[in-house]
Amino acid sequence: MRPRRVAAALLAAVLLTGCAPSVDPIERLGRKAAQRVRPAGPAAEPPYRRWGLAAPLPAPPRPPARPRLTGTSGPGMPPVVDHVRTSDKVVFLTYDDGAERDPRFVDMVRELRLPVSMFLTDRVVGPGYGHFAHLMSVGADLQNHTLDHPSLRGLPYAGQRAEICGQRDKLHARFGVRARLFRPPYRAFDRTTLRAAADCGVSAVVLWRASMSDTDLRFTHGHRGLRPGDILLVASDDDDLDGPTLRERTTRLLRRIQDRGLTVGRLQDYL
Repeated sequence: MRPRRVAAALLAAVLLTGCAPSVDPIERLGRKAAQRVRPAGPAAEPPYRRWGLAAPLPAPPRPPARPRLTGTSGPGMPPVVDHVRTSDKVVFLTYDDGAERDPRFVDMVRELRLPVSMFLTDRVVGPGYGHFAHLMSVGADLQNHTLDHPSLRGLPYAGQRAEICGQRDKLHARFGVRARLFRPPYRAFDRTTLRAAADCGVSAVVLWRASMSDTDLRFTHGHRGLRPGDILLVASDDDDLDGPTLRERTTRLLRRIQDRGLTVGRLQDYL
């Protein structure tokens, strides 16, 4: 039998048995697509668990339209604050100097949407300004902590003004920000500091009511427990390579904040 007749006979036999495969191209494409689909894996771990928290941080409430500044100072001087008077269940996270530059901390701030304030010193930050550009891009505020980190108390006006205005100008040149919050190194300041700060456009001198060290939360005064409006410092310890990282200290503090039924607010919105 010729090949053409053999092929025709085979096709007729297949059709008679009802076993002919589908020749619908759409069906064939559907089968191929189904073969390429893999079973769905487990859901991705939520960010709060990835960073050591048992629950997500609640979103902060809407900040006041007109913040009320309170604190010790004098006429024409910026107030000195370590606590914000508010009924909102928020506290504020601040960081000093800029010595610790862990790229994963940037990830933490981005994924948890932490509204952190970084008080930077030019001499300490050095060539690491790119790290803080990344932090700013994920929502961090960059504020003033002097050029060289001196103890300002007792220094002449010209020297104090140079330290404060100089770092203000550095931050503006590098990031385009106009830092209006200022933290004196070591909490050391005097009336000359306040006068120089006012002349450099500072709207508030920011201290802290409690700091998170390697081991525990340390309060500077008053009630030994977190309260709404507290300004908190996550202390840096770049010399202790065996101690907890900045991320670990931040996680410990966030757990304490959650235990008190609080969340983290943006300091600039309240000052």
